[in-house]
Amino acid sequence: MNSEFEEKFHSLLQKYAELLTGESDKKIVEDVVKWAMYSQIAKTMPALAKHWNQMYPEAKVEMKQISLSIKEKNDKLRTQSR
Repeated sequence: MNSEFEEKFHSLLQKYAELLTGESDKKIVEDVVKWAMYSQIAKTMPALAKHWNQMYPEAKVEMKQISLSIKEKNDKLRTQSR
């Protein structure tokens, strides 16, 4: 892919993570990407998500932790902006 596109898309991901969680460091951006992809997979191919959860229960737990962390950060950000 075009490196200019990569930079622009990465800036989109950073801004999304910042608006969602109030943070935009590398770890948060990576977690937001994982959370968004997993959420999309679970909605569009629930059988695949269920199969993955059964095959990798430890990864399912980690995904839950990522989701909870993002939710908590988002809730905190929304209460601060009121």
